[in-house]
Amino acid sequence: MADSDRLLGFLLPRRAARGRLVRLGPALGDILAAHSYPDTVARLLAEALALTALFGALLRPEEGQVTLQVQPAGSRTGPLRLLVADYLDGALRGYVDADPDRRIDRHADLPALFGGAHLVITLDQSASAERYQGIVPLEGASLAAAAGAYFGQSEQIPTHVRLATARGSDGQLVAGGFIVQHLARPEEGLARLHLDEPPADWRHVETLAATLTGEELTDPGLALEDLLWRLYNEDEVRVLPAIALSRGCRCSEPYIRSVLLRFPEPERADMRGEDGLVSVDCQFCSRRFQLDL
Repeated sequence: MADSDRLLGFLLPRRAARGRLVRLGPALGDILAAHSYPDTVARLLAEALALTALFGALLRPEEGQVTLQVQPAGSRTGPLRLLVADYLDGALRGYVDADPDRRIDRHADLPALFGGAHLVITLDQSASAERYQGIVPLEGASLAAAAGAYFGQSEQIPTHVRLATARGSDGQLVAGGFIVQHLARPEEGLARLHLDEPPADWRHVETLAATLTGEELTDPGLALEDLLWRLYNEDEVRVLPAIALSRGCRCSEPYIRSVLLRFPEPERADMRGEDGLVSVDCQFCSRRFQLDL
């Protein structure tokens, strides 16, 4: 049975590490179907969705939504103007805004696609109504490298990230992702974290993580539990309950209507077109809603 659209968390307690594994299949296809992306852009968004799921499951998802954005910054610009993906309770959505007048090279890396840019991670904590946002320069040629740099700069936690995409025999994209981190507060008796010289336990964890291949990450025939066993079968591994993933665009006419009704009538009047309707476009699912308000 194919193992897709699922995220698996794990702990390596004696190595003071934690991590997540994810693989996206049909849910990814549902998200990509809303737009006609070039292959390069589709693969980038697929990696971003896998990474957002990893972040969402790692950064205490019960507290709210995690949003990943790549935004151009500075004078250097590329053909992509925005990438955004978010995760909430196992639901994923995302889109890419591309300049229609710019050619996209199928071999382009992140700097070529965006020029100068920032990686922005936002955690909206619904329980406390607080928002945390981390912003770092987009570093590295790939999203995986940028994510590792984000944790190194913003969180100061040694982190290893792997992302991969592949097309199945049916031509549909599959995306896989893996993240493992050293815990700043390990179990009693283990060495505490020192950034200048990572402990031997972390070097062991990262060395094994580096053997993970893109083919393993994107093979629906390889269960995530089996993949985890391949990596760390000599260590104590505690597997957390798996999370089912799905496409989760939350736009609907009742929801949009409820949001618009929060605006004062004079502001709603300014939103109306000549036909008296308020038009709202959802970039995530590429749908237009026209409401009589």
